[in-house]
Amino acid sequence: MKKTMLLLCACMLILVAGSVATVTKAEAAFGKSELKVGAAGGDVYELQGRLKYLGFYTGKIDGRLGWRTYRAVRLFQYQFGLEVDGLVGSHTKRKLVEASKEWAPGVSNRIFKKGDRGGYVWELQRRLQFIGYYSGKIDGKFGWQTDRAVRDFQYRFGLRVDGRVGSKTKLKLWKATRRWSPQAGKAPQRKAKVTGLTRMKPMTQVPKYTSGLSKYDIDVIAKAVHAEARGESYTGKVAVASVILNRLESEQFPDSPSAIVYQPLAFEAVADGQINMRPDMGARKAVYDAINGWDPSGGALYYFNPVEATSRWIWGRPQIKRIGQHIFTR
Repeated sequence: MKKTMLLLCACMLILVAGSVATVTKAEAAFGKSELKVGAAGGDVYELQGRLKYLGFYTGKIDGRLGWRTYRAVRLFQYQFGLEVDGLVGSHTKRKLVEASKEWAPGVSNRIFKKGDRGGYVWELQRRLQFIGYYSGKIDGKFGWQTDRAVRDFQYRFGLRVDGRVGSKTKLKLWKATRRWSPQAGKAPQRKAKVTGLTRMKPMTQVPKYTSGLSKYDIDVIAKAVHAEARGESYTGKVAVASVILNRLESEQFPDSPSAIVYQPLAFEAVADGQINMRPDMGARKAVYDAINGWDPSGGALYYFNPVEATSRWIWGRPQIKRIGQHIFTR
């Protein structure tokens, strides 16, 4: 009996020691202090590097914990079931270290896209087939069927719908196919209904997925959409919201929705005061649809009304398409 008790105590000590070692490893990676907005230095470099490796962070690795890094932290916390507060404490550090074990300074994650072939594409097709999104031939070629399956998966799982399989899509797909193995066979877990992905339909309900944006951020974007595209079709409203989000991901613009919307001379609605109008539900839903990956603008960073625009500069931008009264450009 005594031997049994001693053995149990020893096992408990080993488990506790293992947990402490994990926390120590995480703290050693980022230091012991909690990281928050305004922090800078080597710890933040590593934080950004690991977040970028996993696909949550898209900005420059500059060692400064600004809004873009804060948003990436919140999104990581949301995806991993942590308290979403943007603070990088021991729990978030430990989970981040565990999720990015293969990360090292200078390591980049390859993004797979249409036209690629080989190793991972075989696995990609098999995993997508396992959960019912892919019904084509398993040939290791990233063709139009694979691209369509990836886009459908991204849309339904709240990812940016671009057909590009980077760290974020890989992670979400891995989580969704944990029961898959190379010997899993072709039997899908469910029967998928593939939709026309180039003609994305607006969602009937506003989803909970917010891509790390706060309620204030979403309200600011919704105000801009309501003021700038009030007379446009729903697709036109989503396109305007997409432009703001595209700017948020670009290094050419400020790194917060409010800074983008209120940037001098950026939006006419700010200049004439219409930005202060209360946005309707259509504008809010348009923002959520854009957040969830529907981008009717085709990746545009600018738009203008050709009837009113007099700037030679805006006319000189590469045009993508016209939606309603707006021309969208790069």
